[in-house]
Formats: sequence, C-alpha cells, structure tokens
Amino acid sequence: MRTVIGGIDFGTSNSTVGLAQDERAGLVPLEGDETTLPSAIFFSFDGDRARFGREAITNYADGVEGRLMRALKSVLGSSLVNEKTRIQKRSMAFIDIVGLFIAELKRRTEAFAEAPFESAVLGRPVHFVDDDAHADRKAQDELEKAARAQGFTDIAFQYEPIAAALDYEQAVRGEETVLIVDMGGGTSDFSIVRVSPERARAADRKDDILANRGVHIGGTDFDRLVSIAHVMPELGYLTPTKDGKRNLPAGYFIDLATWHRINLLYTPKAMNDLRQIRFEAARPDLVERMITIVDHRLGHALAGTVEQAKIALTDADETVIAMPYDIATPRLTRRDFDQTIAQAVQRVAATVSATIEDAGLSAGDITAVFLTGGSTAIPAARQAILQLVPQARVVDGDRFGSVGMGLALEARRKFG
Repeated sequence: MRTVIGGIDFGTSNSTVGLAQDERAGLVPLEGDETTLPSAIFFSFDGDRARFGREAITNYADGVEGRLMRALKSVLGSSLVNEKTRIQKRSMAFIDIVGLFIAELKRRTEAFAEAPFESAVLGRPVHFVDDDAHADRKAQDELEKAARAQGFTDIAFQYEPIAAALDYEQAVRGEETVLIVDMGGGTSDFSIVRVSPERARAADRKDDILANRGVHIGGTDFDRLVSIAHVMPELGYLTPTKDGKRNLPAGYFIDLATWHRINLLYTPKAMNDLRQIRFEAARPDLVERMITIVDHRLGHALAGTVEQAKIALTDADETVIAMPYDIATPRLTRRDFDQTIAQAVQRVAATVSATIEDAGLSAGDITAVFLTGGSTAIPAARQAILQLVPQARVVDGDRFGSVGMGLALEARRKFG
C-alpha cells in the first residue's frame, strides 16, 4: 500500500503539515484551501463533538455552548500536561487533548493524500522549557508519545529553525551563512547554518549547523504582557484590599491573561475564590467585572481581542482593546506596546547575540537573515534583531509555512 511521509509543525498558534514530493515539498490544505490550521479545539456540549481550527474559534465566537482550548503546545513539559480539565461530564488530561489535535492533523492529511500517513518528522523548539534539560526532554517525550498513540510508527524530531533553513536553502544559488529567525506563538528560536545547493545534497548536515539557541518567548507572551499591563487593571489587578494593607492576589488575573491557563478559571473553586477576593477588595466593582467574564466563559474572547490589538499595531500607530459589557475600552499606542514588551524583546535580542557568539562569528559574517513565524511581523522585535546584523540581506519567508516545508524535506531524507 502506498504511504506518504512528511513533517508536522505543531505550533502554539498555528499548525501545518508538509509532504515530501520528489525533490521538493508541499503543504497540505488543512482547512478548505488554507494550509494552516489554528491550534485550537472546541468541545461542543451539543453532541459532545470536537471541532478544530477556524471552525473551533468560530463556534466559540458565535456563542455555541462548549469549551475552547488554545495554545496547547505550551503545556508540554509543564506541570499541566497530565492534569485533567472538565469537559461537560468527563475529564480529559491536557496531553490527551494534544493527541486529539495531532490525530486530526493526521486524518486531514490522509484524506488529502488518499494514503496512510505514518512516518513523520515533528518540529520542536530549541527549548520547550528554558534552563531545564530534564523538563525539555520530557516535553519531547510527551509529544512523541502523543503522536505514537495516534498511529505514527516512524517518528523523528528536528529543530524548527533548522527546518526553516532547509526550506530557505531551496532558493539559494551559492554558499551563504544564514541566521534563521523563527519567532512563533510560544518560542523564539535561532540557528546559524551554512547553506548552498551543494550542501543541500549531503546526507549529514551536522557540520553545517554552527549554532542553535532559543528562548521561551513568543506571540502569546506578548499577548499576556499587554493583557496584564492594560486589561487586567480594569478587572481589579494590582488594586488594594479594603484594609489597604496589600494588593489583591495576582494569580487568577495572570491565568486570565495566559492563553493556556484560561480554562483553569472555569472551576467552582476558582469562582469561590474570586467571590472571596471581591469581598476583600477596595474596588469590588472591578472584581465583579472579572467574575462576570469568568462566569460567562469569555476568557478566550478577551485574550483574542488583545491578540487582535497586537496584530493591528503591526501597521497602525494606535488601536483599542475591545472589552465586554460596560468596561472601558483601553487605547493602546505602538509606543505603549513597545514599552510593555521591551524586556521580553531584549531577551530575544540577547539570545540572537549569544547565537552569533556560539557560532564563533561576528555580525559581519552573517550574509542573510531568514525570517519566519508570525511574531517576526512585530516591529519592535524585528528591528531589535535586524540591527544586530545590519549588513545582512533580509529575506522574509512564509511566516506560517516555512517550518512545515523544511520538516517535509527532512522527512524525505530520513524516511524516503
């Protein structure tokens, strides 16, 4: 029986699948004509059916009764991965929900290819978890276990920025030393790789990889920072207790601002705690707003408005963060946004500098910068990186497809 081989880019915000095709690779249309599938699952309470991608987000936005899960990749390597969340009358571990999404990627690929899809290279960030080798290895093992449970028999891993380098190499005509920048929803990863048409034919590329680094900062972190700074104060964050001796506990506000922790608020215990916080608050009216948002399961909708504001500031100088009910709508300028994410951007830039140093190169030795991942569109992040290598040629790749294409090329090398 004919089978297909390919690569899976399971992303924090979006996922793609690439299939090896002769000497090149192509992306699978996963949702209509779209080659990206938002990494989202919606569990409808009407018939207990799971919906995926844009359909999941649309169902949630339309007010269909159910539970939305996003940023699933962020639970890998964390204490959340084996915890269970309540979905109507049953409980599911987060790792099993990850498995459901991978199963859907496999199902849609097989429907497109009309053949079994059992051999895959899975993309992974340079670090699932910063500064914790054990947790990082655990995260990869969890992802492999989830994939095998869905019927994948041959599994390999490749760093996502290396996969992007393999995609970029398809278009080069001579020898280059390229800085690969892959800034996605959950991580920012960097590699310095020697590429050329001749090197592309080599079976072993280990010596061409000069350096690899990553940091657990991405688009969802920028969302969280904006929400904490500009939205959560409207819900009582950092306001004092009525005795004036301390500020209200921050934990639930941080959860509401963090994509993969929002569902933790939808429990009886969390609601009871919020009511106690309201009782202790000097501004109970603000905490009441928080309670209303949680009670109506509007956490993901609120995070979505923050994300849209971030995206709007890619081109605009000012935007608004749409708030539910009668809550004041914060205005957010590009300058506000840049200041809010400044420390995170500085960590990203420092990681790029360290990657160049690890390679034993100077900035002038980098001939090109290849940019992929949705967060490379953020002006402050993009500028901070590019000013480190001012002489390099800048190449914008497919922000959401380069890694999946490169993983397919790697799959052909490993399994073809």
